[in-house]
Amino acid sequence: MADANRTDWDAIVIGSGMGGMAAAAALSKAGHKVLLLEQYQTLGGLSHSFTIEGFTWDAGIHYLNHVAPEDRERHILDWLSESPIEYASMGTIFDNLHIGDAPPLSLSRPYEAQARDLKDRFPDEAEAIDAWTAALKEGREAVRKVSLTRALPEIVGTALKWWHSNAIERWCKRTTQEVIDEITDNPDLAAAFAAQWFDHGGRPGKASFAMHALITGGYLESGAWYPKGGGATIAEHILPTITKAGGEARANTKVETLLMEDDRVVGVRTAQGEEIRADAVISDIGARETVNHLLPADCGHQDWIDEIRSLPHSVAHFSLFVGFEGDIERVGATRSNHWIFPGGAVDVVWTDAPDTPPPGMFVSFASLKDPAHDPGPSKKYAGEIVAWADWSVVEKWADLAPGARGKDYQSFKSKVEDALFEQFKAYFPELAELVVFRNLSTPLTTRAITGHHKGAFYGIDTTPERLMSDALQIRTPVPGLFLAGQDVLTPGIPGALWGGVLAAATIDPKLFRHLPG
Repeated sequence: MADANRTDWDAIVIGSGMGGMAAAAALSKAGHKVLLLEQYQTLGGLSHSFTIEGFTWDAGIHYLNHVAPEDRERHILDWLSESPIEYASMGTIFDNLHIGDAPPLSLSRPYEAQARDLKDRFPDEAEAIDAWTAALKEGREAVRKVSLTRALPEIVGTALKWWHSNAIERWCKRTTQEVIDEITDNPDLAAAFAAQWFDHGGRPGKASFAMHALITGGYLESGAWYPKGGGATIAEHILPTITKAGGEARANTKVETLLMEDDRVVGVRTAQGEEIRADAVISDIGARETVNHLLPADCGHQDWIDEIRSLPHSVAHFSLFVGFEGDIERVGATRSNHWIFPGGAVDVVWTDAPDTPPPGMFVSFASLKDPAHDPGPSKKYAGEIVAWADWSVVEKWADLAPGARGKDYQSFKSKVEDALFEQFKAYFPELAELVVFRNLSTPLTTRAITGHHKGAFYGIDTTPERLMSDALQIRTPVPGLFLAGQDVLTPGIPGALWGGVLAAATIDPKLFRHLPG
């Protein structure tokens, strides 16, 4: 049982997303007493779940890669958890593309199967499809080499980048669109190659191709999976590892600033005025958010701070959480996801919401992915409609408290909700008739939960500049302060997991010897 009055810890972790939980649990496995602090009311970051009127949704998880039984990430998650998390496979087909007027294109795994899917649709483009498949594999390996440097001493990381400089130049420093343009001039095939970009949040014209290859290739190599019981089960399995080692996890505890003595971080001060000391502090709230909101103004290291602030943020999004009653599989719902681009272009963001229909949407039916879901006698199922958007559409309300945004904001939300639902209905008319509940979240919701700059779902954008930045090291220039989570490695649960584990191992190197696999 943790001591509620304790003010000194071996380590403090700020933010309880996947990276924060992983860092805290890994240090706990090594015998450290860790305090995990979360500003939101629920622990788990964007892996948490919520329930309204009998329907349950995940805040951020739609599917996972790198958690097949043989994957190292799966073994690490099991090691961090009090008991293993169960995952359900989404099957061979995990995504469906609806691009322009073309018939839906179902994408399967592994690499060879997806190449066959594409060749069946584009029989004259076999050479380009083979080149794309090879590029995905090579790009995936290149970004892994760069990611390794995040936890290495600078001189070693520089040498590693030099050794792999040809692959880094070819795959990491070019955008997804640049690689596609080299491979094909068929616009329909190019759209199919790039369509799943929101899995990492980097638009094809801006994102590092290697990052696209890493995330896309993860599904092709390991399949697509969903945690049994939903996203909340991740925190339910990992948090006991922290508390049983004498640590503690607190929600509703916002950190106001880092405490510094002799130019070193020695703890935190909460918004409630509590000062808590620790030998090390790990921030899992995002690199930009760390320097903007946690560092004291006179802490120095301005070059490092300026570089982090110069990195662009990823896109924002709207989510329409819908509740169905009835036999949704009979009328078109699937375990696999649906990517919808009505105009045919895929490098698109909803910049004028709600005045026009969303140019891109993602539709997911979490209840069908979860073998633990019990629909009950009324056959309740949950689904989600996501549209990636620009922060500018909500910016005028950003500085207002939720209750002070006025009738124009409520009208704006209603119009966004209607626009999303009308487009969903155009693709799934019979499913739309079974919807009995709708609830919209906006980029302001994301910022309220995560604190991310301009509601960026994935934090810092996945550009080549972000991938090559030396500012995103786990060990910061500020003694006693470490970064964890997806900003230091890659977006998504696996990237955040590695970011957390490597942060813990940077503090206590003996953890490197105990990591599974």
